[in-house]
Amino acid sequence: MTDFSTPIQFGELKLKNRVVMAPLTRSRATIDRVPTAMMAEYYAQRASAGLIISEATVISEEANGYEKTPGLFSDAQVEGWKQVTDAVHAKDGLIVAQLWHVGRVSHPDLLNGETPVSASDVKQAGHVSLLRPKREYVVPRPLEISEIHAITEQYKQSAIRAKAAGFDGVELHAANGYLIDQFLQSSTNKRSDLYGGSVENRARFLLEVVDALIDVWGAGRVGVHLAPRGDEHDMGDANARETFGYVLEELGKRQIAFFFTREYLADDSISEYMQQRSGNVPYIANMKLSREDAINLLETGKADAVSFGKDYISNPDLYERLVEDAPLNELVFDNMIGSQTAEGYIDYPTLAELEALEPNA
Repeated sequence: MTDFSTPIQFGELKLKNRVVMAPLTRSRATIDRVPTAMMAEYYAQRASAGLIISEATVISEEANGYEKTPGLFSDAQVEGWKQVTDAVHAKDGLIVAQLWHVGRVSHPDLLNGETPVSASDVKQAGHVSLLRPKREYVVPRPLEISEIHAITEQYKQSAIRAKAAGFDGVELHAANGYLIDQFLQSSTNKRSDLYGGSVENRARFLLEVVDALIDVWGAGRVGVHLAPRGDEHDMGDANARETFGYVLEELGKRQIAFFFTREYLADDSISEYMQQRSGNVPYIANMKLSREDAINLLETGKADAVSFGKDYISNPDLYERLVEDAPLNELVFDNMIGSQTAEGYIDYPTLAELEALEPNA
């Protein structure tokens, strides 16, 4: 019977168990987007996971939509990430870098006055996250084809830097309404060139970037992060089943290591269908999973691994707690994002630490 502790191989990645730490933006890098020693401790605390997917990491300064998120486009950032990967590997952990361009999910105030870019000039509803006073999103500038190619090269260069930083692989962030997703989904892609219109054209940018990452890492160390519900950042697709099914069919041809979906469980979920279209590329399930949900997904073979986000913020030993069915620490929202303090970041206790505090019976 498959359970949390069963090892599995995703391409060239050997996971010691089936529990994956989801990417979690915490905005705790330096102003120059360099990872810190405190970040290394945070990730090392969570290294009992079968796989850690790093927080989203920008491929250039122009790719950003949030202050103090880490990058992989400078030598200093590589050195900062080396602290993290060394600390995770010292705990027998496995970590891949999630590579990120936010596209329209930004603001000129974060881009030295420049207009955010996207597939088309479709404005996102709502206000920019974490910027105060609140500002509405602006109408983005559609990318020229030459710029699309230049950004693809930036992804490749970040993948090269990820290898220099000691990561075990990379994951393309193609979810949650960020740049790759803006090209993929029909509500945000109104182009009439090679990168718009048909599903084949809308998926072209995603697949060209995946091919660039494979050139650096080999397919067996490349994953892709997708969000078929389109429920983040004002997204939507006219036929998500066909759009995401096509993407997985193409990713299956490339034999990538895994795909990850941010999709809560419901009757209209399509992740299982996506895996079928892929020819059984390993699938990591995520979003609002209970322990019982996770066990069922693994036992029935509907997912190859299960991933948790917020529970990993407050439980560095989440894997052990899931195995033992132990109670979880409560998530404290103070200092969750952007703070540079240890509180709310590296001070959540493990089960062993809690037991050590208990008076002797």
